[in-house]
Amino acid sequence: MTNRTWDILLLGGASGVGKSLAAAGLATDTDTGGTAAFVVEFDDVVAAVQELTVPEQHPGLHLFGDDTAPDGALTPERVLEFQIATAEALEPALLGVVRNRLTVPVPAVVEGDYLTPAACARAVALGRAAGRDVRAVFLHEGDADRIAANYAAREPESGVQADRAEVSARYSHWLAAEARRHALPVVDCRPWATLADRIGLTLGGAGASRGQISV
Repeated sequence: MTNRTWDILLLGGASGVGKSLAAAGLATDTDTGGTAAFVVEFDDVVAAVQELTVPEQHPGLHLFGDDTAPDGALTPERVLEFQIATAEALEPALLGVVRNRLTVPVPAVVEGDYLTPAACARAVALGRAAGRDVRAVFLHEGDADRIAANYAAREPESGVQADRAEVSARYSHWLAAEARRHALPVVDCRPWATLADRIGLTLGGAGASRGQISV
């Protein structure tokens, strides 16, 4: 991997594509032995804002409540709609995290399912205005079977999660399309063995901070 030059890295992608593992590797500047970046798991922020609100205050944050579908028969299409709506409702929270991290001299990786390309593009602009280097990269895996296999390896006690994997694959395609629309780089997760190097290449290449590279 190339030496870390960014101040804040936003690492987006659907569930089950390997963001957490990639974030842990990217947080360590292995080439220079420099200070490790702080890792922010955006899921923790999501849990906090959901705990502080109720559906009447912010419906977009509570679409996956216990009474979403009494018969448990939500279609993948409907779940995807809820996923996108929740992510868009959380955009101000992501920008709040970025604004806060811009006041801290320690680099940070912010990773999570609910990072939208639109909010990340705004965060890159916030960093530029503050004279700081904010980058955004989206990981993409569009094969539901591959994501299901990742779930099985990570959560063997949960059994086969084909429906969840199908939603995740569809969400990954949506994120990748939106990222490209906002001129943010998209990195295919496979081959897994070279993922870290390919993310590093994306971050280190000319124009990467403006999202001009796609690997």
